[in-house]
Amino acid sequence: MRFLSRSARRLLVSALAETVLLANRGATKDPAAAAATLRKQIADIDPTQPVYDVKTLDHALAESISPRRFNLFLLAAFAGTALVLAGVGIYGVIAYLVAERTREIGVRMALGARRGQVVGMVLGQAAPLAAIGIGAGLVASWGLTRLMSSLLYGVSPNDPAVFAAVAAALGTTAMAACLGPAIKAAHVDPITALRYE
Repeated sequence: MRFLSRSARRLLVSALAETVLLANRGATKDPAAAAATLRKQIADIDPTQPVYDVKTLDHALAESISPRRFNLFLLAAFAGTALVLAGVGIYGVIAYLVAERTREIGVRMALGARRGQVVGMVLGQAAPLAAIGIGAGLVASWGLTRLMSSLLYGVSPNDPAVFAAVAAALGTTAMAACLGPAIKAAHVDPITALRYE
């Protein structure tokens, strides 16, 4: 601003009283030092002009996207909670089904079924249920992505890689939730299971 006359600087400051953007290409890289220099220059021109809310472009950008970042954080927290609840629900259903089939599993074990076969049987029973749930969820989410398109940045709403990653995560969660009851079923004592009512 030193190359402008005093009257030109006064006119410039009054014209840009609301917002001034300043590119710092000088020797100093410290924004605080540039802000102090800017305040002094403007005070020399017009002492009645307040200089406030001086911040870097990175800080201004972070402030402008903070509401969107908070919304995405909440969405991720709710999605994580839903994933945990889904895992607990699947565990409960499969544990109940295994408890209902304890006698059958005991007969199978008494007739020579190996533990790996029992685990495979329980997981094989759960896998189609998980696949149906994941398929229905993918179809519903494909249709509802238009509601979230304004929150996405750098990803298309119908990105196949994201859908594949989510399906893999849900499938892994479902199989991990089924593994506990399957291992429990594999350790059923045939004699105790045959007495089980």
